[in-house]
Amino acid sequence: MMWMQKEIQLKARQRGFHLITDEIVRQLPELNECAVGLLHVFIKHTSASLTLNENADPTVRQDFEAFFNRAVPENAPYYAHTLEGPDDMPAHLKSSLLGASVTIPVTKGKLNLGVWQGIYLCEHRNHTSGREIVITLHGN
Repeated sequence: MMWMQKEIQLKARQRGFHLITDEIVRQLPELNECAVGLLHVFIKHTSASLTLNENADPTVRQDFEAFFNRAVPENAPYYAHTLEGPDDMPAHLKSSLLGASVTIPVTKGKLNLGVWQGIYLCEHRNHTSGREIVITLHGN
């Protein structure tokens, strides 16, 4: 049985929904050694999130951003936490709605995702300097 864990620094990205599947796989050569297992990906931030969704059509990611901006607006009069800017509290809420982690099956050294699935970094702040994720691979 193998257990492996490492932290990865993702490059800084603008606000929006970004595919990071390839960026993760490139930094995880150990994946090739795992015949059957699970990859857990956790983001160490409260204003960004992770999710799995469509990896082919970029308009899906645009629609995600548009939906969440309407569902969780900036400058809502009921926000008490406003000291870090108008995008901060909505970023925390969006992060809680989407979640801080995803778990993906590993089969024969590859992520066993559906044909149209990819890992999204959901960046909810206007300005960031990159995000840290913890990846844990467990299997044999």
